[in-house]
Amino acid sequence: MNMEKTIVCISCYYKGYDFMDECKKLGNKVILITSENLKEKPWPWHAIDEIYYMPELEPSVWNLDHLVQGFAYLMKNHQIDAVIALDDYDVEKAAMIRETYRIPGMGQTTHRYFRDKLAMRQQAKDNGISVPEFSSIFNDAKLHQFTQDVPGPWVLKPRSEASASGIKKINSADELWPAVENLGDERYKFLLEAFKPGDVYHVDCLVYNKEIVFSCFSKYLSPPMKVSHEGGVFRTKTLDKNSEEVKGLEQINREVLTKFGIQNGATHSEFIRGIDGQYYFLETSSRVGGAHIPDMVEAATGVNIWREWARLENALLNNVPYKIEENKKLYGGLIVALAKDKHPETKVLYTSEVVKFLPIDYHVGIVYQSDNAEKIQQRLDEAAQLVTEQILNILPPKDKPTS
Repeated sequence: MNMEKTIVCISCYYKGYDFMDECKKLGNKVILITSENLKEKPWPWHAIDEIYYMPELEPSVWNLDHLVQGFAYLMKNHQIDAVIALDDYDVEKAAMIRETYRIPGMGQTTHRYFRDKLAMRQQAKDNGISVPEFSSIFNDAKLHQFTQDVPGPWVLKPRSEASASGIKKINSADELWPAVENLGDERYKFLLEAFKPGDVYHVDCLVYNKEIVFSCFSKYLSPPMKVSHEGGVFRTKTLDKNSEEVKGLEQINREVLTKFGIQNGATHSEFIRGIDGQYYFLETSSRVGGAHIPDMVEAATGVNIWREWARLENALLNNVPYKIEENKKLYGGLIVALAKDKHPETKVLYTSEVVKFLPIDYHVGIVYQSDNAEKIQQRLDEAAQLVTEQILNILPPKDKPTS
């Protein structure tokens, strides 16, 4: 028996449509807190009982004191059962609300391992998980020593930006110090890491009562950092669950999620296989993957991660068992690129493996599905060439990410 629960969703981006829709279908009350500038977005209004808007101080940033105070008003009239962060930027907001009002779920200590790249690297290192060499940049002497011990190139990374935004590749100490000085008062918000060439992978999971109940393993064909810095075409594809790659990824992913202490929810983690053949942890997050990765996961497995996450949260709230079944055993592929036109012509890109074209303004996005992994690779290669020749628009990297 499903008792109506009240679920508050927090999102500073337009996302989570399927999550809120599923929560409502399951008989729950849904309250959305979002950014004021997203009022006009086509939210699932039929599924949202109440909506509250927060002004943005800068992209994705709200006044957290005002958020906590506003939540006190909600608590007077509602018994809040769960607070869900729909985007990476909302993980901190949701953790603060839960801690303040003692609502079950991930608190501020654990959230750091899923949001702060310095905390997650330290946690990985302390638990014997392979991670590229890294250093905080608080202290000049410590940073100098790191540059002596670990040869460049390095990567200067924000500790809490989503996606590959704000990342700079640094080739020498002469390049590093001006870049660090340039950060000014923001310096403490960054870290320095050895640049490791290799293949980059992502693992998208659902965790229920500390158990990984669903995983989809994929390989980036164009790493997000490369696309975000050099422009070009973002591509990823799912992997064969019996492959050597998946065996290696499964092991390191399980170690990360276990040691980082996630109990329930969706996760998106990234790993790199160095030229030494070893897998290294790059980063993790307690959310559904961005860049339309869930569309590819659904094409390959039949699992809509957003909806399953809602079912999982609903099972927790009602104290009933939860299980998930993959009804497809296929391969998926995804390609997303900036386009010169608002609605680019995509007829030339259609093949029988295309599941759908993603309706994103000034982008071309295609989801593929096949029972043949090589066919997916072939289609992604062909599409990348056509997109590059006919549709692609390259913009310089922005300082702030789009999620």
